[in-house]
Amino acid sequence: MTTHVAVPVRHGLLSISAAAVAWGAGGAVAALLLRTGGLGPVAVCAWRFAVAAGCLALLPALRRTAGGRACGAPRRAAVLTGLALAVSQCAYFASVQYAGLGLGTLITIGAGPVLTSLGAHLLLGERLTARASVALALALGGLALLVAAPAAGPRPLLGAALAVLAGAGQSGLTLWARGGGSARASTGAFTTGLLCLLPLAVAEGGVLPSGGEPLATAGALLFLGTVPTLFAYRWYFAGLTVVPGVTAAVLGVVCFGEPLTPALVAGSALLLTAVAALTRQGV
Repeated sequence: MTTHVAVPVRHGLLSISAAAVAWGAGGAVAALLLRTGGLGPVAVCAWRFAVAAGCLALLPALRRTAGGRACGAPRRAAVLTGLALAVSQCAYFASVQYAGLGLGTLITIGAGPVLTSLGAHLLLGERLTARASVALALALGGLALLVAAPAAGPRPLLGAALAVLAGAGQSGLTLWARGGGSARASTGAFTTGLLCLLPLAVAEGGVLPSGGEPLATAGALLFLGTVPTLFAYRWYFAGLTVVPGVTAAVLGVVCFGEPLTPALVAGSALLLTAVAALTRQGV
């Protein structure tokens, strides 16, 4: 799930690390909202995009650092980016709800590089090296172990499938960027995602929180829309490593009491090793 952007190595490393931690923490906050806030996965995503778009619209400094003014990014790029983010994030949050935080995040993080590597080979004509082939085999083995492992959620197979869909959405953005597209964390992208999600959120059961402490829920939504969305997506488009999957898995075990089984550990090790290998070769 990396996108090639010309950034200084040191700044890129800091950005990637910060985005990774933000994504892992964001998954934990979303899991908390799903459990206590009376919101479904689509509504959580809608709030996430609404807060991010609102911050960009109201704060010119953020607009400039996020890739230009709201109209700065081409409309087509904003629409495609918003659609891809809406699909991937809804699928990710739903996977957390159905399969648990750790499993949903690990499969999402692992599926992205695997699908990007295969897509680059099939759609862009990039050569599949021996190293990439071994990494893909390891990743598939890790994914199989993760799917077979006991999950914290009520419907692990559905959650795993949704996690793969989330990884596919992010992989699609990467492949599109490689093919000459331009993905940015712009007001237009977040607004597009919000407009797509609002009708679905209403059909899901509503967009207003109906449980938990109001101030805590508002703070969680504000955090989710800024740190792991507005800021982390800017860092994400400069490239992500495997850290977010590890972060979310650890938070899932420590904070939510999710089971840490041998199959989960073995699958995670295989998957993250494969992702690291694919990342180093520029996938």
